[in-house]
Amino acid sequence: MPQSDTTTPDATNAHAVSVMLPTPVVGPYDYLVPDDLDIADGDYVQIPLGKREMVGVVWGPAMGDVDAVKLRPIAHRIDAPPMPEEIRRFVDWVAAYTLSTSGAVLRMAMRSPDALMPPKPVVVLQRGEIIETLRMTPARERVLAFLQDGPALPAGDLARETGVSTGVIKGLVEAGALEKLEVPPPPPFAAPDLARPGPKLSDAQSTAAQTLREKILANAFSVTLVDGVTGSGKTEVYFEAVATALTEGRQVLVLLPEIALTPQWLRRFEERFGVPPAVWHSDLSQVQRRVTWRAVATGNARIVVGARSALFLPFGELGLIIIDEEHEPAFKQEDGVSYHGRDMAIVRAQIAEAPVVLASATPSLETRVNVIRDRFQSLPLPERFGGAVMPTITTVDMRVADLSANRFVSDELVKALTETIAAGEQAMLFLNRRGYAPLTLCRTCGHRIECPSCAAWLTEHRFRKRLQCHHCGYEVPSPSVCPSCENVDTLVACGPGVERIQEEMVGLLPEARIGIMTSDTMRGPESAQKFIRSVEDGDLDILIGTQMVAKGHHFPNLTLVGIVDADLGLAGGDLRAAERTYQILQQVSGRAGRAERPGRVLIQTFQPEHPVMAALVSGNEARFFELETEARQSGGWPPFGRLAAIIVSSRDARVADDLSRALARCAPNTPEIRVLGPAPAPLSLLRGQHRRRLLLKASRDIAVQPVLRAWLAQIKVPSNARVRVDVDPYSFL
Repeated sequence: MPQSDTTTPDATNAHAVSVMLPTPVVGPYDYLVPDDLDIADGDYVQIPLGKREMVGVVWGPAMGDVDAVKLRPIAHRIDAPPMPEEIRRFVDWVAAYTLSTSGAVLRMAMRSPDALMPPKPVVVLQRGEIIETLRMTPARERVLAFLQDGPALPAGDLARETGVSTGVIKGLVEAGALEKLEVPPPPPFAAPDLARPGPKLSDAQSTAAQTLREKILANAFSVTLVDGVTGSGKTEVYFEAVATALTEGRQVLVLLPEIALTPQWLRRFEERFGVPPAVWHSDLSQVQRRVTWRAVATGNARIVVGARSALFLPFGELGLIIIDEEHEPAFKQEDGVSYHGRDMAIVRAQIAEAPVVLASATPSLETRVNVIRDRFQSLPLPERFGGAVMPTITTVDMRVADLSANRFVSDELVKALTETIAAGEQAMLFLNRRGYAPLTLCRTCGHRIECPSCAAWLTEHRFRKRLQCHHCGYEVPSPSVCPSCENVDTLVACGPGVERIQEEMVGLLPEARIGIMTSDTMRGPESAQKFIRSVEDGDLDILIGTQMVAKGHHFPNLTLVGIVDADLGLAGGDLRAAERTYQILQQVSGRAGRAERPGRVLIQTFQPEHPVMAALVSGNEARFFELETEARQSGGWPPFGRLAAIIVSSRDARVADDLSRALARCAPNTPEIRVLGPAPAPLSLLRGQHRRRLLLKASRDIAVQPVLRAWLAQIKVPSNARVRVDVDPYSFL
């Protein structure tokens, strides 16, 4: 606990509280409350820590494990809305579940410390005393006449409203004819227009929307899945739930998996409610973060749409959480505090006693099992909205396509592209691989160009003439000389990325207008919105993209989807590989034929008999997930068992090996608990860190957190190593 250099004379009789700091410490510290401070739980306070001061949150009564005479006093209370009790409970819950410190989780809830300071007042001008000697001009008369009955305005706004220069305004201020007045700034977010009518819903949509309204009005925790095929109007259904929650005076949080999905969603929201919502994601400026955070805390922001980090905003009246595309692995945070946004959103709603809506065309297996167990309710939307029909899906067997070594798009798909463009329609080519090629090697000596900090090959980005590591960001100019044998012009690109597919399309269809959409080309929501607009306006014939194009987008004139390499996601030993591949291929297939024109999908695969491909072609999703469920259940894998990953890392490979072996020696081993490993991680070198993995596998009824705490407590981690725990891992890299 922090200790004072001097003893407070009346410390033995003083009141003390515990204060949590947004640092990776084990728990709160005790501090004295000065007599002149009125302190309550949740207050933000400035406290001394060593030789510096920090901002913390009053967490509750003092822990009492340090003598009061040794405690230091709180410096002062910050004039800001206190952190709601629900958030403090949520912070503690997430910390306990993920085996993180509460301080590390609290830091996610205090990402905008500037927001604790009250906003600066706005200076407006109103009529002052008009002196007889004031020389009047037509411009001055207009200003004074406007303020006779009009509102006081800032100088710039007043000049614009009256059509005068700022010099005229300044002169009137100096003459005393205008007086300055400080007023609170206007609300940063306009209230949604709840009387604005929404679109006419189908019978199935109306039934689902009414059920969601009833969930809101019940003022109780519940989880409801809106399980609708692509294009079925899931968003319009849950907008009705949003309207009901806002009408009831509650705040609403909508989580989206990717920033790139935000622009179209925002447009649809504004069309429905007349104003944009508050937005929260990593691309916001510090000013935007400060304004939004404080608006949520004060209750001005009634609805927020954001990434998973929006869960930690200080909602005081949370009445509904919506998780769109709930199946998306992007909701899982891997770095820092490892948590799953969907699962923690359900916990957050349970604490707030609020309903949760999950929306997906391809619900996760975990969610499907929860529906079967009657923990979640399911609302099916089996048909597309407005009479649109699902696209026809066929496979192209690449084993008999007879393509040359430099071709990746089959003749059958090229023919379909030609027909689509000739009909004045648009097409999409999907390949979940960025750049030009995933591997560059020397055809003379076989040298492969790898990242110096990661166990990964560098991806060629030919348009930028760079080689880049997609794990750590390291990049170098594309070399013309082999770094190993020093031969010139012997380096060749192996395998396709989206840039290489674009190059192939330019050669095969030179008249086609082609664009690429990946996280490399879309630098934030603004550039994504501009690109999406160009597709909607018909400026492109062929859209080539990665998983960014697979979900959430509505392009009415897009009728053909070609999946270049459907087998890509099936490689490796990930237990969710088949499920994820099915989900992303189903989602990208759903971009075709969403309006009046029918759509078709061509899937290029070397495994047309694979259950994933068979399910996509037949439309028998139920049978695919039945087989997937049986496989998981027989192996005791989630959601029928529990997993926790232990990742050991160090810049010294020997230290990582020794520490991981020490952990293995004292690992728990019972009939209900097994520990696999240690083994080098698939990415055994990442950002200069050598990585080893152990995997704890337990039966579903085992609480793994106490087991993990007892296990890890037996080992002293050296200062040059790190042990990270990932409860419920999604990635096994």
